[in-house]
Amino acid sequence: MDFADKVVLITGGTGSFGKECARQLLNHHNPRKLIIFSRDELKQFVMASEEFPLSRHPNLRYFIGDVRDKDRLRMALQGVDIVIHTAALKQVPAAEYNPSEYIKTNIFGSQNLIEAALESSVSKILALSTDKACAPINLYGATKLCADKLFIAANSYAGEAGCRFSIVRYGNVVGSRGSVIPLFLEMRETGTVTITHEEMTRFFISIRNAVKFTLECLDRMQGGEIFIPKIPSAKIIDLARAIAPECEVKIVGIRPGEKLHEMLIGPDDARYTWENGDYYTIEPTFTYWSRPPRVTGRRLSYGDVFASNVNNRWLTEEEIQKMVEECSR
Repeated sequence: MDFADKVVLITGGTGSFGKECARQLLNHHNPRKLIIFSRDELKQFVMASEEFPLSRHPNLRYFIGDVRDKDRLRMALQGVDIVIHTAALKQVPAAEYNPSEYIKTNIFGSQNLIEAALESSVSKILALSTDKACAPINLYGATKLCADKLFIAANSYAGEAGCRFSIVRYGNVVGSRGSVIPLFLEMRETGTVTITHEEMTRFFISIRNAVKFTLECLDRMQGGEIFIPKIPSAKIIDLARAIAPECEVKIVGIRPGEKLHEMLIGPDDARYTWENGDYYTIEPTFTYWSRPPRVTGRRLSYGDVFASNVNNRWLTEEEIQKMVEECSR
């Protein structure tokens, strides 16, 4: 996609994904303007003074705001062409204890963004989702599923030439805030690594590849799709042993809201899912808007799943060590 004449806004732009997204956009795509929208003034100050100084990036802007505040979103979206929506509350156990806060940000915040975008000149919004939104059992996953549904339905209200809304869904992002590898690196210093269950599996994607895939999907999107990259799985205990081979591994039990395994495509999703090379696309179940029919790819069958415990691609020990090196930099 050519960003040269585009104004791009990243919600939650001071987070791990937002910063890497800004890095790739500024270094490789040179948008006309890039706006970092977030509620944390300190993180914006650090980004502006240390990582992305305005002296090197005159097309970069910092905008303090919260997705819970629709009026502030309206102001931020003036003149914006593309939005990458990353703002969310994400910690699973915290969501179980603070459900109303997650609902306000992840659901109401998404609705605020949709309504503000429909009143503006925004042409595309690509929202980040999570494997926990597929058949959710925790509050965080349920809020992200609701947000996914809101973004898909928003296409119906945008009109023939209005804003288009799509979603990217993937698993654990290596090196992001709260991810397991940096946690294991800290634990390694104590001589003991704790894991919740010896059979637990998760999907993993590097933050660089997560951003790259997201930017590619901005080109692919027609509105209403959920894009899913084909990413590898790993057993959490294998990660622990690869990162801290000399440490004792202690099993502490599954935390509130956790699954043993995660899914990116469930058996009912499969009826609407198409496989294209290194990614899947879940098509919308309804299209009350003008949208060309899909003509490429292999359609999955009911009952097909893409789950972390039945994946045909698993991280090797060499790949795990490479991820550890990236997180240690």
